[in-house]
Amino acid sequence: MSLAAGRPYLAIPGPSVMPDPVLQAMHTPSPNIYEGEIVDLMASVSADLKRVARTEHQVAMYMANGHGAWEAALANVLRSGDKVLVAVTGRFGHGWADMATGLGAEIEILDFGLKSPVDPDRVEAALRADTDHRIRAVLFSHVDTSTSIRNDPRLLRAALDAAGHPALLLADCIASLACDRFEMDAWGVDVAVTGSQKGLMVPPGLGFVFFNDKAQALAVGRNGVSRYWDWTARANPVAGYQYFGGTSATHHVYGLRKALDMIHDEGIESVWARHASLARTIWAACDAWGAGGAMRMNVADPALRSHAVTALGLGDDNGTRLRQWCERETGLTLGIGLGMVPDGDPRAHGYFRIGHMGHVNGHMIMGLLGAIEAGMLALDIPFGPGALSAAAAVIAKG
Repeated sequence: MSLAAGRPYLAIPGPSVMPDPVLQAMHTPSPNIYEGEIVDLMASVSADLKRVARTEHQVAMYMANGHGAWEAALANVLRSGDKVLVAVTGRFGHGWADMATGLGAEIEILDFGLKSPVDPDRVEAALRADTDHRIRAVLFSHVDTSTSIRNDPRLLRAALDAAGHPALLLADCIASLACDRFEMDAWGVDVAVTGSQKGLMVPPGLGFVFFNDKAQALAVGRNGVSRYWDWTARANPVAGYQYFGGTSATHHVYGLRKALDMIHDEGIESVWARHASLARTIWAACDAWGAGGAMRMNVADPALRSHAVTALGLGDDNGTRLRQWCERETGLTLGIGLGMVPDGDPRAHGYFRIGHMGHVNGHMIMGLLGAIEAGMLALDIPFGPGALSAAAAVIAKG
């Protein structure tokens, strides 16, 4: 007998749980893309996306996943032969660097490992060494989804300013937007990218690139971007359907409109606070489990952890065993360990991740933790006592 019958819980670090109102908003006949409701919605969607990113500047929308948003950002500000500095704190930093390589850029990687954030002093030193200002952009992940490390964009902006370097600062906010506090304009980020499927609570398929006037000036001054990736017309459309460079992503837009309504009804400050509290709830349980077993959070310092995803090690093949048991026996799907060891390395089975982003609340997280503890009991994986009580105490404090 399995206890998995009923509503499943997808607790991977994206795609996230989709709210019923978002699904219901998408359940509608196809609209006219040239006039009427969908055209009217686009301007409000654009404005409210910028409210989430805390920017007064521009946003371009693409029918693409996060990798497409990566490429869109790079295609607008880089040309073949340009140099890029990439501050890497996990698999996805390497992925963005590889995409820049594919576009013909020269890459300099500063790798900070899998457990530590970006060191701004090393970034500043690399920028000072670039006396000819060949570096066009500095890339980093606000949150790297593989390691759950959260970087502070303000420290990178300070490094650029201290070095007196004109390079653009590009932030990957795919895992963090609408989960972790992010303030694009106030923190001096020139370009930020994200996708629809995590904190924005919409199915995968939309990518967004936010960019300021400095980035736009560089893009305009360096002709050569392909017509599809060019963000200029998308951010300043003559007709409504040009937001997407052609046919609008109609049903995603309906879902996104509802998701943005939910975010702004709650208030972005409250959204950030909810994610922070639920993250601390998970961490309290993991600390208790780890006191009597092998479980370890990848990031030791709570101040450096994402509020959207937690990467964990459980030793041997216990990460995979636990994931498979939880899904089969309780209907809870946890995330695979990703990027902690080379692809194909059997040690990857010792890791897993918990996604706690978007449409999550207290009872969902407490249920998730209970299922994980049940799985460790069933599989004879050692763990310390008191985890659920520790988690409940965090919830009780709010």
